[in-house]
Amino acid sequence: MTEKEEKYRNFKITVPTDYQDIFSHFYFAENKTTKAITKTLLPSYQTILIFNFGATTILYSKQKTKIKVDKCLVMGPIKHSFDYSLPPKSKILVANFKGDAFYRFFGNASVAEHLPTNPDELLGENCFTALWEELNKINNTNHQLTYILNFCKPYLKQRNVIAEKLTNFNDEILNPIKYVASQQNQTERNIQLNHKKHLGYTSKEINRYQRFLKAIELIQTYATVSSKIDWFEIISECGYYDQSQLIHDFKHYINISPTKYLKSQQDICNPKVE
Repeated sequence: MTEKEEKYRNFKITVPTDYQDIFSHFYFAENKTTKAITKTLLPSYQTILIFNFGATTILYSKQKTKIKVDKCLVMGPIKHSFDYSLPPKSKILVANFKGDAFYRFFGNASVAEHLPTNPDELLGENCFTALWEELNKINNTNHQLTYILNFCKPYLKQRNVIAEKLTNFNDEILNPIKYVASQQNQTERNIQLNHKKHLGYTSKEINRYQRFLKAIELIQTYATVSSKIDWFEIISECGYYDQSQLIHDFKHYINISPTKYLKSQQDICNPKVE
């Protein structure tokens, strides 16, 4: 085992059942090596809240602008990949909001889509700075998670009925907008507006992303059992018209080709499948 493998830790933390409609999971990473560790985070269409402990973590925007994570930062919905760098002696804990949960906390699902934001600015008070200060005193990650979950309860607004139906919709055949509109006796336009308002993206956007995500998952599955990828099988399985459309989606979401993604998987974090 190399020094990097021995001293760089990262893992996904399962959320308790009572909170699984709020967070999909938490993610922890710690760099105890002597060199910076740089990773790429794939788009997840989720909003994330990052707590930084230790040395300052650096995020790199699509325009390669450096964004420092001092104590806590919120960003999303994440629609494109970005790089992040964990310097020596850095440690992060990331909360991944699920569905409409971010709107239930802050009342604006796409507030941090284009520019990472200090969450205190969204609530107009310093509660997240105070939360970070308490978390920084706790050495056990599971205890930090428990503290965060208890902290969240008073801020959670009652769930919107339409947002709940859209979030929980899982029929691959039916159109969610048309179905929910029919069920709620509302226009499709109104359901579309609610989708964007509460989730931070349109139904069309998420459908395209889910097709791309399926391609990612198939590539990773095939790569574990064969040294050669059948790209035409992936195109067919995921519903792409041709190879150029598949390449276009990879360029759109992660700015690299499918073959380059295949070669650099170990440095890319997929929050949906890890």
